Amino acid sequence: MGISKLTTDRVKERMDIEEVLGDYLPMKKKGQNLWANCPFHGEKTPSFSISPAKQIYKCFGCGKAGDPIQFVMDIEGIGFQEAIKHIAGRYGIEVEEDETRTPEQNEAQNERESLLIALGFARDFFVKNLQTPEGKSIGLSYFKERGFTPAIIEKFDLGYALEGWDNLLQGAKSAGFREDILLKAGLILQKEGDATRVYDRFRNRVIFPIHNISGKPLGFGARILTKDKNQPKYINSPETPVYHKSDVLYGMFQAKKAIREKDNCYLVEGYTDVVSLHLSGIENVVASSGTSLTDGQIKLIKRFTDQVTVLYDGDAAGIKASLRGIDLLLEGGLNVKAVVFPDGEDPDSYSRKVGSQAFQDYLENNSRDFIGFKIGLYKEEFVKNPIRKAEVIREVVQSIGKIPDPIIRSVYAKEASGLLGIEEDIIHAELNKTLLKSQKDHYNNKQDDLFAEQAMEELIPDETATSFSEILRIQEREMVRLLVNYGWQKLVDEEMHLCQYLLSETEELEFTTPIYNKILSLYRSNLLQGEIPTSEYFIGLGDQEVQKEVIDLITVRHEVSHHWADTHQIIINTESDDLTLTGFKSILRLKRKMVQKLMEEAKEKIKNAEAEHLDDDKVHEFQVIYFELKKVQLEIDKELGIVIG
Repeated sequence: MGISKLTTDRVKERMDIEEVLGDYLPMKKKGQNLWANCPFHGEKTPSFSISPAKQIYKCFGCGKAGDPIQFVMDIEGIGFQEAIKHIAGRYGIEVEEDETRTPEQNEAQNERESLLIALGFARDFFVKNLQTPEGKSIGLSYFKERGFTPAIIEKFDLGYALEGWDNLLQGAKSAGFREDILLKAGLILQKEGDATRVYDRFRNRVIFPIHNISGKPLGFGARILTKDKNQPKYINSPETPVYHKSDVLYGMFQAKKAIREKDNCYLVEGYTDVVSLHLSGIENVVASSGTSLTDGQIKLIKRFTDQVTVLYDGDAAGIKASLRGIDLLLEGGLNVKAVVFPDGEDPDSYSRKVGSQAFQDYLENNSRDFIGFKIGLYKEEFVKNPIRKAEVIREVVQSIGKIPDPIIRSVYAKEASGLLGIEEDIIHAELNKTLLKSQKDHYNNKQDDLFAEQAMEELIPDETATSFSEILRIQEREMVRLLVNYGWQKLVDEEMHLCQYLLSETEELEFTTPIYNKILSLYRSNLLQGEIPTSEYFIGLGDQEVQKEVIDLITVRHEVSHHWADTHQIIINTESDDLTLTGFKSILRLKRKMVQKLMEEAKEKIKNAEAEHLDDDKVHEFQVIYFELKKVQLEIDKELGIVIG
């Protein structure tokens, strides 16, 4: 069923953007707003602005904008109702159902939610299995052998899948779940060639639930405990509508708070590595679950920290095979360190071998930045082999070239020069070659284009630089921007609001840009009902196109520091100081563009009339119209102080 309007209203009244977004990304206060690195695209300089006063966010890099509900929808990849439930759960708000929707509508709307509910049932089912005789003797016994405490087992929702073919299937059916939902969730399988034969995907294995960032299970990893050569050691949930392996890291839900506090993320390979580190008192740890790192996983880490420390098993061959991951982390803008364990040890085995404190000391004392780590890894190979040394230099330089920040690149080039015993100029020369050959500057070009577009929208451009239609669009935007930001304010010495003045002066004008026409129509409709709509009204409409545009209109990227006035006594005039003048000039600019548009149309009619050899009276009629419009333009130019040579 749908969520009642009362619940939605309670959530909107209670939610706070700083608290909701604070669960996902670190923020720093600058002026009246908070700033963060955008979680929706890779960046090193924060361009993601959060306004606590307006309860909105906007990224000046990729353009994402919205309120806390929209943020949760985008970051979790969920629908509106699920986002409301998520925020309601955070604040302890009881969710009331709306019974007006039909079962068919609910089924279509909530398939994703149904999958998450089914996965939640499976998690609880596997957890409860640990209390069965089979679960205690096999699953719980295994966890205890590894030193997993009851608190850790509960923290990670560890469980056990019973030996039979359809224990989960029958349990889920009894609880009311349909087979098609269980199939889509990856919990059961169909036998090849026999669609009627279905059975559990996970059987006779210990279970490691894989959570999303808010703690809901998306999938499972399952480890076999017997030595059966015909069975893989681990099997995992397949890709589903709710589980995308490339965007998930095991343990992130349990680690996100510690990662933010420690400003460092330990990256390991497997599930048991994560759990063992938690047992050792180290909670800022996640696992790639044995798969190669992806851009999505790197962006997930970067939401919480710029520092990552990769923990490697004591296997030189395996380390060299996985070095590609370090380059990906560097390319993602992360500062990378590495720790290598003694031969034959991994994070899980070594933490159990030496104990918590000694393990923590080892990590602290053996953490090396990626340059020292990579060079040390190959040192024995190139000490007596100049050719191999040249190859290592190129490999190191290629890694340095992945770093987006030029200052950090320069620092690492200097360090590499010292460690490799080679002139720094040679390192820089090779680095420049690598950078020139690189195809990785697409991202920077894209950002430059986005910033240029943003700047163009915020300024009144030169007519020679932009098409007429674009200039007209920007003038219409400016008109709507004033309405949304200041429409409710009264004009000095006038018995009217700014919106009444603007709308009365533009009543005859028709906007050419659909979104501004739409906002203008909504504005007029509210005025007819005696209400002056604010930005909050448009943001809360539920129309994503209108919401995004209005947030763009009310968000200012740069603000003047209060120190100019408080400390230096320098007063900066703003557009709101004299709204009568601001509104008057905005109307004149808009009318000027409309007049120019009519002039262009008149010129075109004159050309067509001459080309078609129409009588002189018709041509003269169009000429009179053109010159009358020209007079109007000159009057407007005079008012605006525009001088045309």
